[in-house]
Parts: sequence; structure tokens; C-alpha cells
Amino acid sequence: MISNDLQDKIKQCDAFQHELWSYRPLSPETLMSLKEYYRIGTTYSSNAIEGNSLTESETKVVIENGLTIEGKPLRDIYEAVGHAKAYDYLYELNREEPITEEIICNIHKFFYQQIDADKAGVFRKVPVFISGSRYAVAPVSEISKRVRQLVQWYNNNENKLHPVILAAELHKRFVFIHPFIDGNGRVARLLMNLSLMRNDYNIAIIPAVTRAEYIEVLEKAHNNDEVFTSFIADRIMMTQLEILRLFREIEPEPQKVDFEKLLLDTIISNPGLNAPSLSKRLGRSLRTTQRYLKKLSDKKLIIFKGVAKNGGYFGV
Repeated sequence: MISNDLQDKIKQCDAFQHELWSYRPLSPETLMSLKEYYRIGTTYSSNAIEGNSLTESETKVVIENGLTIEGKPLRDIYEAVGHAKAYDYLYELNREEPITEEIICNIHKFFYQQIDADKAGVFRKVPVFISGSRYAVAPVSEISKRVRQLVQWYNNNENKLHPVILAAELHKRFVFIHPFIDGNGRVARLLMNLSLMRNDYNIAIIPAVTRAEYIEVLEKAHNNDEVFTSFIADRIMMTQLEILRLFREIEPEPQKVDFEKLLLDTIISNPGLNAPSLSKRLGRSLRTTQRYLKKLSDKKLIIFKGVAKNGGYFGV
């Protein structure tokens, strides 16, 4: 059972997400500019949390122009380039396919390839310790098993948990395993955002100025999941508000869409459609559609008739 405070935050995240949806469809040019906007923002902030010395403008020059920055460590340059490649990889994935161990290793490989090719995408062979933490990460002998368990847990729960809770939990569980020799925090944040993207949700940027709080709530998450989930919900809201501010300047009053009502009306008007058909018709991801179908089913407003492959939804 989650607290009222977290429930309120999740409702606010959903409200902002619905407002973002109301600006759809976006032009290919707008979609590309958003992708590039987040590419710089996530790369800069995620690296800065780990001590990378590049500023946001320097990160942009390195990624977009391929230039080095005088006086900056070469590793900082490699981290910027590598993170951008890992970010791009997220967009190449089929979001309807399950997350796999290979995907996790590939994310790390893209990020770490120029830093240490031999260790890129490879689980660590030595013990590591997290400075400032009282808790041990997975022992070497347990890493492969725990990553497999993480992947299984995620794929089993993707259509059951709210996107905010799912993404925060994936981030936390991955960090507690710490499967790679380095770069685990950045991979965790990329996985968190992959989870949000897969579920038709806005990504989250964790600013470097929140680093101390971020580390603190991660440590507390060993005993209290909610404090970390609440932190991630705040970061999602702040990122949503940032992009909404830009959208509102372009189109102050978009058409508001209540997706739950729209979905119900579509089922009543077109009885017998299944989840993939409804997803395609309404322009939402399959997982988003399935999540709202569950809400309507729980409210006993719709019912599924027939077998899984050939059945469909009907109004009650």
C-alpha cells in the first residue's frame, strides 16, 4: 500500500502526461528536436552526478560537433560520447519486445566502449563497494542470476505496475545488483528512462544539484521503497513541467483528452476490438492501452469475451 502523498504525486504525473499527450500528433521535426533535447540533457545530468566536469554547453559541443574541450580529461569526453550512443540505442529497441539481459549489457557497452573496451558490456569479475553505503552489492558469483531475476521480474510486472513505480523500482533493483565494474548509475538511469519510454511516459532527468538527496534516498530504499519512488516521481514531474512550458508557448490551449473515457467510448462504439487494435486506433502504446483497459475492467465498465488471441472488449 502506497501513501496518500505518493498517490497524489502519481496522479499529478498522470495529469501532466495526459496534457503532454494532448499535443499529439507531433511532427517528425518536433519529435527529432525533442529527442536531441533530451539527449543532451540526460547525458549532461547523468554524467555530472558521477563527477564529470563537462558543462551542459560543453557536452552539447562534444556530442553534436565531435570536438574535444581544451583542459578537460579525455575520459570525460568519452563518457559524454558513450552516454549519447547508449541513449540513441534506447530508441532503436522494439518497445513491444521484452527487456533482456542482452539489452542491459548493450546499454553498458555503448556507454563504456571507449573507456575500457574489455570491460564494456561485461559483468564484473571482482567485488566492488559503494562508498558511503552500509549495504553490499551482489557478489560476483550471484550477478548473472540476479540480473536474470531482474529481467524476469520486470517483464512479469510491466503491465501490472504504474509506469512511475515500475521505473523507480527497476532503477533501484539494478543499482543494488551493481553488475558492472563502473557506470552502474548511468545504466540504471538509462534503464529507468527506457522503462518510462516503453510505457508511453515522459523520461526523467535527475539534475546534478539533487545528487546528495538522490544518494540519500537510494540508501534509504534498502528499507523503504517509497522514499525513492517519491523522489523519482518528483523528477518526472519536473521534467514534464519543463517540456510542457515549451509546448504551452507554442499552443497554450491544446485539446484536452481523457484517455480513459476515450477508450471506453471507442469500445462501446466498436465492440470486440482487442488491445492491439485499440492501441493502433487511438495512437497510444500497447502497454498504455493495456493499463487503461485494466482500469476499466476493474471498474466493471468493460468485459473481455472470447479466447486470448481472437477475443475482444465489450461495454458492460
